Amino acid sequence: MKFSDLKTSGHWPTLLTAFLYFDVSFMVWTILGALGAQIGGTLGLTPEQKGLMVAVPYLSGAFIRILLGMLVDRIGAKNTGIIAQLVVIAGMTVAWLVGLHQFSHTLMLGLVLGVAGASFAVALPQAGRWYPPNMQGLVLGLAGAGNVGVVIDAILAPRLAAAYGWSSVFGFALIPLILVLLLYVFISKEAQVKVKKKTLRDYVNLLKEKDAHWFCFFYTISFGGFSGLAASLIIYFTSEFHLSPVDAGSWAAICTLVGALGRPVGGAVADRLGGIRALNVFFTIAALSLAFAAYAGSLPMCAAGFFLASGAFGMANGSVFQLLPQRFARDIGVMTGLVGCGGGLGGFMLASSLGYSKGLTGSYLAGLLGFSILCVLALVGLSLVKIRWRTTWGALAEARI
Repeated sequence: MKFSDLKTSGHWPTLLTAFLYFDVSFMVWTILGALGAQIGGTLGLTPEQKGLMVAVPYLSGAFIRILLGMLVDRIGAKNTGIIAQLVVIAGMTVAWLVGLHQFSHTLMLGLVLGVAGASFAVALPQAGRWYPPNMQGLVLGLAGAGNVGVVIDAILAPRLAAAYGWSSVFGFALIPLILVLLLYVFISKEAQVKVKKKTLRDYVNLLKEKDAHWFCFFYTISFGGFSGLAASLIIYFTSEFHLSPVDAGSWAAICTLVGALGRPVGGAVADRLGGIRALNVFFTIAALSLAFAAYAGSLPMCAAGFFLASGAFGMANGSVFQLLPQRFARDIGVMTGLVGCGGGLGGFMLASSLGYSKGLTGSYLAGLLGFSILCVLALVGLSLVKIRWRTTWGALAEARI
């Protein structure tokens, strides 16, 4: 398989606009994390409050993904994406013009920003439905690589905030939001495939499948690890190493870029080696790297640990979505919502636990080691399911398992 196959096997303009839509949405979804140190300083927030502030968008987005997943099947991915983008634009406009004056205001904005995070349930099915099974790992990895938006956040948001004030950053963010919305409206298309309309009963029924729980768990760790780090690293670096928000943003961008770009790489690796084998490697690296970062005594060594962990989590994201269409091909829309919900909950769990760890113990050590242990549990889970997966549905799959 070659990248040139993307032009002949599907509709690459839709893949491109799905990437851009997810990119700017992810940028906005994590904007409170990028501005967390500056907002926290202005409003006098505690470590626990900072952790909740950057985590609430993940919690909100986790459940809104299910709603958007159902809307995708009823009114189409494109219409759903347009509506979601308009809601996000409205929320950002209010935050820009009215401002955030207390902790509760940051939480209210976080709830709205969850709609941006839920774009995952729109962009991935819209792109994936255009391409055959043997290309799902690469295609969904490319569409999901829109999470590179968090890198843009880390680089630009603290600098714009330092120059113009952090409230103005919400206004600046409206520019790419509106431009991408226009491209999405005029370029993206719906795949002409028959889609069964999802209901809440469908989600409940799928949750009776034990494999659904395993996929949700694996993605809770992989996407939760990547997104939780992305939301927390600027606050972490300013707190632990006394960096300015701008310098902390540069270090955070370096750490998260590899995770953002790693998603399509992880999907392609899984296409070639098999998703189970790829996940074993990535979760092992993530567990060791988080523990290393937790105990590192210097900024470069700590950043190296986060760099490796972020990259491993990003590639694990792509590997999970290489496996998912093979197991749940007929229910990929529902499973995308369920698995995406798990990923959002994982991001909330890591970001909030880091805040509480710092507030209650004076250190981030417990939060980082706790998530490292979850990576080990994911490895245990893979060892429990691999033989059954490979000898049942995996034996009939059109891709390596």
